[in-house]
Amino acid sequence: MRSDHVNAVGVWKGAMDTEMGSVDNAITIDTAAPLAGKVTVGEYQGKIEKGTLDGDKIAFQITIQYGTIAYEGTVAGDEMKLNVTGTTGNKMTLVAKRQK
Repeated sequence: MRSDHVNAVGVWKGAMDTEMGSVDNAITIDTAAPLAGKVTVGEYQGKIEKGTLDGDKIAFQITIQYGTIAYEGTVAGDEMKLNVTGTTGNKMTLVAKRQK
């Protein structure tokens, strides 16, 4: 059941450490119900797919030329804490801040 008090709509930015070094992420959420938007990971971009927002829990994935990247975590105020699974199954963490 989706909670109306969590607002995930907006532009969120953060960086995550990968095998290739720090990679910037920009998450643009256009609508929360259904969860829709896009994610830019370094030089790659994908449309949000299979997005869910349940209370403060958020999950979505994107597909880039090398495969699927999955994001799962929580939203609290202007901070999104995400566990990210890369295209090869590698695990990373991302803290993204809402841009104002």
